[in-house]
Amino acid sequence: MDRLNGKTAIVTGGGSGIGLASAKRFIDEGAFVYIFGRRQDALDAALVELGENARAISGSVSDMADLDRLFETVRTERGSLDILFANAGTGELVPLGEITPEHYDRTFDVNVKGLLFTVQKALPLMRSGGSIILTGSSTSVMGTPRFSVYSATKAAIRNFARSWALDLRGTGIRVNVLSPGPTRTELALEVVGEDAMADMGAGTPIGRIGDPAEIAAAAAFLASADSSFMTGSEMFVDGGVAQI
Repeated sequence: MDRLNGKTAIVTGGGSGIGLASAKRFIDEGAFVYIFGRRQDALDAALVELGENARAISGSVSDMADLDRLFETVRTERGSLDILFANAGTGELVPLGEITPEHYDRTFDVNVKGLLFTVQKALPLMRSGGSIILTGSSTSVMGTPRFSVYSATKAAIRNFARSWALDLRGTGIRVNVLSPGPTRTELALEVVGEDAMADMGAGTPIGRIGDPAEIAAAAAFLASADSSFMTGSEMFVDGGVAQI
């Protein structure tokens, strides 16, 4: 498939999980992809897998200087940007009564502040026909014990897409949310645990957890002209867990 032939993409949180799977899918469909993340070891390993049509830049979405360096590199090397997958995120299980200011700040700094400024700083590089994809979550529309702060960040992201679709009217740039359900990623397994993930998967109508490649397939659709009449939308790829 060559739906993204000649396109330039950025995937934040691109060193593993959904970000890495999406970078691979974008490259398979013809794009050149910059992956951005905090762990240099993960980025190095990802580049071995992704090959010559990928470039890795280390940094944090919560650090404005790191974001400036990312976009200046893309501007210098490629001139413009067609696809931004703002995928970097973090989360921890903390019940009400034990939430600390540090937990709140850590989660909102990456998931909300980091995503906001990732998008805003990308805009000068984006051309008409560009696609911005924000990683949401099925938790944004569900009650989830011990996960309220994370879930609130994803609810904020949903409104970002609605509001930004109006801000971007007339630019030719689209913005949509891609909301996974329980998916086998390093972060999910670290936060939730293998047994709990299996239980979550069993509770979906499909009866299992998702694979990052399945989320990546939806990301490629949102990145491509196949979704040209979509903006301000949310696409759930969640095994049905938030639909019942």
